[in-house]
Amino acid sequence: MIKIILDNYSISDFNKQALHPLQTWEWGEARKKTEVEVLRLSDGKNVFQLSFHKIPNTNYKVGYLPRSVLPSADVLNFLTDYSKKNKIIFIKIEPYVEKSELKPTTYDLRLSLHPLFPSWTQVLDLNKSEDELLKSFHSKTRYNIRLAEKKGVVIKEISNDKGFEIFSKLYFETCKRQKYFGHTIKYHKIIWDCLKKDITHILIAFYNDVPLAAYELFYFKNTLYYPYGGTSIEYRNLMASNLLMWEAIKLGKKLGATKFDMWGSLGPNYDVTDPWSGFTRFKEGYGTKFTKFVGSYDLVVNPTLYKIYNAIYSLREIYLKFKR
Repeated sequence: MIKIILDNYSISDFNKQALHPLQTWEWGEARKKTEVEVLRLSDGKNVFQLSFHKIPNTNYKVGYLPRSVLPSADVLNFLTDYSKKNKIIFIKIEPYVEKSELKPTTYDLRLSLHPLFPSWTQVLDLNKSEDELLKSFHSKTRYNIRLAEKKGVVIKEISNDKGFEIFSKLYFETCKRQKYFGHTIKYHKIIWDCLKKDITHILIAFYNDVPLAAYELFYFKNTLYYPYGGTSIEYRNLMASNLLMWEAIKLGKKLGATKFDMWGSLGPNYDVTDPWSGFTRFKEGYGTKFTKFVGSYDLVVNPTLYKIYNAIYSLREIYLKFKR
């Protein structure tokens, strides 16, 4: 039986059943503070935390279920009924499940035309010793790590508000440079404030007290995640990012992580002209394993409005592309 979890539910009990940082109670509270509606469900074994987003100038919404287990037939049935009652056109479902296929027979579950997560990530096994890990790195990566150390780059964990300030400055500088229009500083500050106690860690690379690169990392249930990073255009020749990633790996081992999920990348045999090829190659240098997820699916509740939504979304993407 599916039940809705209310705000008086035990946070620790909820997180015991959560699969991923985006399914934690803290993440849900952060989304609420960004004025997004949040729904938490339990099937007795797993929790499912969804967010619902209003479509401007309408009474309709779209839903999002990120990084949960595969929803059962009972969960899909509940979500379908809930959506019909609450004017939800569709729910995007992106499970944290490797290589599989969703093959429902009674639900309109379609491969999403506009996924939010890439199908591929890269994962590093942290059960190896530091020496074994270093040996598994690409020779150029090892060279760059040693170069950064030799030149005097220093890595510090500054997991406090000051560290977040430094990180966010570098992050938004990088977004501007790469013409990436993601979330606002207000959004990132809310996420930081809600997750900083138990989940987030900030690592910063300095040279002569000048911050050159910074990562905001998530640690949850023996897995370290690398969702956000930013770099400076200063001293690019010092390879600070290479040393920073190595220190992030060592931090993961220190925290007790058994794997390091790099959050996303292209797949193997990627096109070197793709805009994502640079950071895909960077992550690959650390001896990672390419890992494919089940993918992104839309649980369609209103097929007519779903078609209209996708058409408008595609036109918006074209407009933003030319605007950049």
